[in-house]
Amino acid sequence: MKTVPLLTDWSVSPKRGLFEGVNGSTAPTSTVTLPHDAMLGFERSADAPSREHGGYFPGGAVEYSRTLEIDPSEAELVHTLVFDGVYRDSTVFVNDNFAAQWPGGYSRFTVNIDPFLRFDEPNVIRVEARAHHDSRWYSGLGIHRNVALATGPQVHIALDGVRVSTPDIDDDGALVQVETTVTNDGRHTRTVIASVAISAPDGSIVARGQAPITLLAGESGVVRERLLIDSPQRWSLESPALYRAEVSIAGEDAEDSDAVAFGIRTLQLDPRHGLRINGQSVKLRGACIHHDNGIIGARAIARAEERRIQILKDAGFNAIRSAHNPLSPETLDACDRLGVLVMDESFDMWAEPKSPFDYSLAFPEWWERDIESLVAKDFNHPSVVFYSIGNEIPETGRPHGSRLGRLIAEKVHALDSTRFTTNSINGLVSVIKELPPLGGSDDTPRDINDTMADPGEMMTSVVGSDLVTRRTEESFAAVDAAGLNYGDSRYASDASVFPNRVIIGTETFATRLHLAWPLILQNDHVIGEFTWTGWDYLGEAGIGRMDYIEPGTGAEFSGTSGPFPWQLAWCGDIDITGFRRPASYFREIVFGLRTAPYIAVQRPRTDGLVAVGGPWSWSDSVSSWSWSAESGTPVVVEVYSASESVELLLNGVSVGTAAAGPDHRYMATFTVPFAAGELVAVSSVNGVETGREVLRSASDDVTLAAHVDRSTIRGSLDDLAYVSIALEDADGIVWLDRDCEVEVVVSGPGELLGLGSANPRTTESYLANRTRTFDGRAQAIVRPNGAGEITITVSADGHETQTLVVHAGE
Repeated sequence: MKTVPLLTDWSVSPKRGLFEGVNGSTAPTSTVTLPHDAMLGFERSADAPSREHGGYFPGGAVEYSRTLEIDPSEAELVHTLVFDGVYRDSTVFVNDNFAAQWPGGYSRFTVNIDPFLRFDEPNVIRVEARAHHDSRWYSGLGIHRNVALATGPQVHIALDGVRVSTPDIDDDGALVQVETTVTNDGRHTRTVIASVAISAPDGSIVARGQAPITLLAGESGVVRERLLIDSPQRWSLESPALYRAEVSIAGEDAEDSDAVAFGIRTLQLDPRHGLRINGQSVKLRGACIHHDNGIIGARAIARAEERRIQILKDAGFNAIRSAHNPLSPETLDACDRLGVLVMDESFDMWAEPKSPFDYSLAFPEWWERDIESLVAKDFNHPSVVFYSIGNEIPETGRPHGSRLGRLIAEKVHALDSTRFTTNSINGLVSVIKELPPLGGSDDTPRDINDTMADPGEMMTSVVGSDLVTRRTEESFAAVDAAGLNYGDSRYASDASVFPNRVIIGTETFATRLHLAWPLILQNDHVIGEFTWTGWDYLGEAGIGRMDYIEPGTGAEFSGTSGPFPWQLAWCGDIDITGFRRPASYFREIVFGLRTAPYIAVQRPRTDGLVAVGGPWSWSDSVSSWSWSAESGTPVVVEVYSASESVELLLNGVSVGTAAAGPDHRYMATFTVPFAAGELVAVSSVNGVETGREVLRSASDDVTLAAHVDRSTIRGSLDDLAYVSIALEDADGIVWLDRDCEVEVVVSGPGELLGLGSANPRTTESYLANRTRTFDGRAQAIVRPNGAGEITITVSADGHETQTLVVHAGE
């Protein structure tokens, strides 16, 4: 079917009930371009119902509308709206007639609008969306993914109707099976010819085929064509070769076409070899990611999704796990092109709620349709290796819940037998109702994240207990691989208790990587892990923060709930702007991908307070030696290295030598009297230097700098220009503690989509054109709305204005 994006000319307003508008007043309306996140425009407050879980954003209900003109000549065609995701509990109306509903906020769904269309005047499409205390993280609100109109003849290729699999592969050839679902929405029997052409990564045609299919009125059928490709190029992490299948049908009053990309690769999974791709064992160096894109909120724009995947891969990750909802099609496309494996997760809850108004209210009636949508979206993507049927589902510790998990896994396998299933189970959550009440010191109920952050590592003990072993056995038996959230204590022991079990660390603490990764390498049945998290995100505010307390008072970390105005989780290896934090380089070293040491400096303090944190907290450190601290101020310096020892030098004078490497948590720590200049870390093994890292202090000539990631972009709504703003000296060294307010103005065929920083606790809006830098940096995101030159002006008081020009092509 012919697909046309419907991204422009939408209006959005607060949703009012029918009787709220009888006084003639109208709700304020804004014109927007999709994808859109209405929640970003709401005012945050400490008493927002979702509190820290939603980043202190309130919920609400909104209504989108636009007109749609259909030419009378198209009256006999089929018209379908395709929504890639609307958060949440959406309803679609056409000309004020109810057309469809979809409770889930991340699933692709379609709406046949033919029964409601008129051809003598414009049609009105109205979409309602709601979000209210229904998520454990920042959800966003509204049409946050793409929308399109699909139009085709009455006999047409169904949406998501082309499925490509490769059942037989060797070096000589690959058997490619193309299954095309054809639908006859007409009144008469029709016979059409379905043709397939397969093109190689270089664009050359390597296989063709065709077959007829006869369909009765109102019937759908599948054409299966098996084509042989000689000497196939395998899709792999190192060489993500993509083929293309172009399918067309032709017959009486029926001409339609579709095309999909696919990869040729084999998948195997067993406890002896772990996960094998094309016969080679692969350990998953995984990152959990939420769906938001930082300062543009929940908007799923192709360039934002691609940039994030590229940065994650460059940082050493080879896999992502969606947390905890289906990924956008644009993210999957990026993973296919860049060579990153995917675990696509379906649900964060089943029938038992985690928030008062969450998807559990719809789950019993809707889970099968959401699974069908998930698999239909993912089937042709070679990057997708695992489907996760749930995250930390409490029912997994009970027989009826285990049965339900089996039904979901069987549903997935019935739809797609080419991939594997897992269930991301947290043993503590699975048995939580069998444990003593989890109250605070005043017997008030505790958040599950606070319980997991208990300093006594109570959760680690529970997850490894016999109770969890018994209660989760059936749930794990229902899937292909056991997903353990925070369960590294089971990695080795499960091998003897369950010798046929394959394990994935589906969610792990970064602070335990030095313990967990060696276990993963030593145990073939453990195929990798996914850290929480690879990329920082909105909501679950402050779970990775550090508290500062008086020493000797017995005070402890105050729990994972960051008080207002905390907004970000602050637990990502990479911050929301795409800047790598120290934990990212530590991980790269533990993974064995970096030989040079890395210097992280804890922020200088003179108040005598000491830092305490939870299991998601990294040290309050940055890679900088540019401080306004007085000379002699004691500063703690961390040096990450896989080598056995590290020597630290300040201005050419040795500060000392300390052990590092696997036996010392890959970290050497020094306390250094601050002095501006040059800090050098030299790593060595048996006295032989293996690498060095240098930090230099910035000079006093602080200047405002602005750089764009690409000077030429496409003049398309799915592209973006990322502007990095920094306060730096003439050598490009950033001053971290001389922050100021910056202003950004965009002119030409573009708009300022977002402006902000990685500051985890701020009251600033990402929709304003002024923001304060954080650690010397800020970010602006510009979206083109046509072809031409986009001028971006960045200014700050006391600094020379910076002007950038981005060319948006046709």
